[in-house]
Amino acid sequence: MSLVFAAPVALAAFAAASAFADLDAIDHAVAAFAGSAATPVDRRLRLKPCDTPLALSWRTEGRESVLVQCGDAGGWRLFVPVSASGSAGAVVINRGDAVTIAVSGEGFTVAQPGEAMEAGALGAWIRVRTAAARPGDEAMRAQVVRPGVVTLPLP
Repeated sequence: MSLVFAAPVALAAFAAASAFADLDAIDHAVAAFAGSAATPVDRRLRLKPCDTPLALSWRTEGRESVLVQCGDAGGWRLFVPVSASGSAGAVVINRGDAVTIAVSGEGFTVAQPGEAMEAGALGAWIRVRTAAARPGDEAMRAQVVRPGVVTLPLP
């Protein structure tokens, strides 16, 4: 008799578990966006599953936390802290990776595709070249700002 009762209980537990957003998937998305380990999302949260892709952005210019948003109607948003010490040594761009090279000055930013000539962690200065560069063209040095993006600030 206990076997007959156990099946409905197991099905109810499975249905309840799938009724919430996958917190592990949110942790992985934040780590991939930030390029480093982040503080895990509180496991007590019971978030509605998100049917649209998660939108991730930096909460502040200091990049201490990531804003995670569900774009569904009545969606939710989280602020996930990112450890600054863990991001210093983590390589987020590898040699040969396609990157976006952003040149920024006062009041403007111009971006174009390029290729990383070296590997680098967040904040590191690496050699890059534009996608339109010819074999003899010299590489430029740009700073890694996040996975796949480097910046070349103008004075």
